[in-house]
Amino acid sequence: MNIPKYIKEVIDKGPYEATWESLEEFEAPRWFKREKFGIFIHWGLYSVPANSNEWYSRNMYIKGMPAYEHHVKTFGTQDKFGYKDFIPMLTAEKFDATEWVKLFKDAGAGYIFPVAEHHDGFQMYKSSISHWNAFEMGPKRDILGELKKAAEENDITFCTSSHRAEHWWFMSHGREFESDIKDPMEKGDFYWPAMPEPPAEDLYSEPYPTEEYLLDWLERTVEIIDNYKPALLYFDWWIQHDAFKPYLPVLAAYYYNRGIEWGKKVGICYKHDAMSFGTGIVEIERGSFSEAKAYPWQTDTAVARNSWCYTDTLDYKSSAEIIGTLIDVVSRNGNLLLNVGPKADGTIPEGDKKILLDLAAWMKVNGEAIKNSKVWRKTKEGPTVDVEGQFSDGTAKTYTREDFRFTASKGAIYAFAMNYPEDGRVVIKSLANSADQNVPEFHGIISKVSVLGFDEEIDFTVDSNGLNFVTNTVKSEFPVVIKIETK
Repeated sequence: MNIPKYIKEVIDKGPYEATWESLEEFEAPRWFKREKFGIFIHWGLYSVPANSNEWYSRNMYIKGMPAYEHHVKTFGTQDKFGYKDFIPMLTAEKFDATEWVKLFKDAGAGYIFPVAEHHDGFQMYKSSISHWNAFEMGPKRDILGELKKAAEENDITFCTSSHRAEHWWFMSHGREFESDIKDPMEKGDFYWPAMPEPPAEDLYSEPYPTEEYLLDWLERTVEIIDNYKPALLYFDWWIQHDAFKPYLPVLAAYYYNRGIEWGKKVGICYKHDAMSFGTGIVEIERGSFSEAKAYPWQTDTAVARNSWCYTDTLDYKSSAEIIGTLIDVVSRNGNLLLNVGPKADGTIPEGDKKILLDLAAWMKVNGEAIKNSKVWRKTKEGPTVDVEGQFSDGTAKTYTREDFRFTASKGAIYAFAMNYPEDGRVVIKSLANSADQNVPEFHGIISKVSVLGFDEEIDFTVDSNGLNFVTNTVKSEFPVVIKIETK
C-alpha cells in the first residue's frame, strides 16, 4: 500500500496512528450528542431524470429494469444518450443554500449532511482530482462549498458523505450491450472503472478493487477533508468490503489528526461494522435499535420509502411517523439523520417541505425534550413492538394510548405520549409509586406535570398504577410531550 507522502506526514505528526487500537481513543463530538437531529441531502445527476430512485445511473443500463425502459422511452437508447448527458440538465438555477439551511434549522436540525459524491461518480464540489464535478460542469457551482458557507453563517454544523466506494462496479452493466460505457477507459474517466458487479453479500469479490482505485478513493476523501473541513464524515455501505480494510484506518487517522489541527473533534459514521467498534459512530440505515445503547449512534432514513432522491413517484411517510421515529431514536441515545431530495433546479419539493414545516412547528414546542436530552432509566413502555435492525421502516408503526417514550433533561422527565388518548385519561405505569422499595420503578417526588404547548393546569396523582391525570384540551395528530418536574 503506497500511501502518498502528504497523507503519511499528517498521520506521523498527529496523536492518532493508523491502527484500530490507536483510533479507539475516539469520542463522539459533544455537539453531536447534543443536537440529536440532522438533515441528509441526496442531490445530484440522478435528480434530473427523477425516476425510480438514486440508483438510476446503474439501473438505466440493466435491461428489464424500469429505469432502463423509462430511459429508452424518454431520452433514447443508451448509446445515443448516456448518463453523462444529464450533466448539462443539472441546472440548479433556483438553488439557494441559505434558503435551504434556514428551512432545515427551523425544522430543528443541528447539522446537515449533503452528499459530496454518490455512487455515480459525479462530484458536487470543486475538485482537482476529476473534471467531472459540479464546479466545472452542469451548474458550474461549488455546491458543497455554498452549503458549508450557509451552514456556518446560520450556526448549523456542516458534515458531508462519500458514496464513492461502490463506483468500482456501479456503472458496469453498460458494458453488456451497446452504450456509452465502453473501453478504452482509464483513471479519471467519468465511468471508470465499471468493473463487474459482485453479489451484495460478497465482501471478498473478484475482480478485487485495485490499489489504483483504492488510492483514488483515499485521495478523493482527503481532498474533501482538507478543502471543506467537515465536522463528520459518512460512508455508505460498500466500504465494509475487505479491500478497504487497510485504507480505512489510514483515512480515519488522517481525518482525526486534521480535526485536532483545526481545534475540533470530528468523527466518521460507518455501517456494517466497516470500522472497528469504538473508532467511529455506528450507523443504521432505515432502522433502529430496540433498546437504548450506552454509546451514541445514528440512523439515517428518508422522507419517502422508495427513494433517497427526488422522483415523480415518491411514497412519502407522514409527518407523524417521522416525528415518532425521531422520538424513538432519541429515547435510545441515538440521532436521526433525515434525508430530503431536492429537484434538479435546486428547489425543495412540496412533499419534503411539508414534512419539514410540520417538524418545525412540533420542535418549536417540544424541542426541549429532544435537544441536549439524555436517556432516562427506561426508554419506553407500552405494547408496540420495536423491530431491531436496518431496513425495518417499510411500514409505519401503529401506536396505542399506552405507548410512551422517555428522555430526561433540565431536571425533568419527558414522557412522549405516542398516541394521546382521545378521552384525555393518561396513565404512565413507569412512574408508579410502589410500596416495595426494592421494585425497580420510580421513587422520586413529582412536583409538577404539564403538557408542552398547552396551558391546561394538570392535577395529578401517583399510586401503584402509575402517574395519573386527565386533560380536557389536549388534542394532537402528533406525539404529545408530558413534562414531569421532580424535586
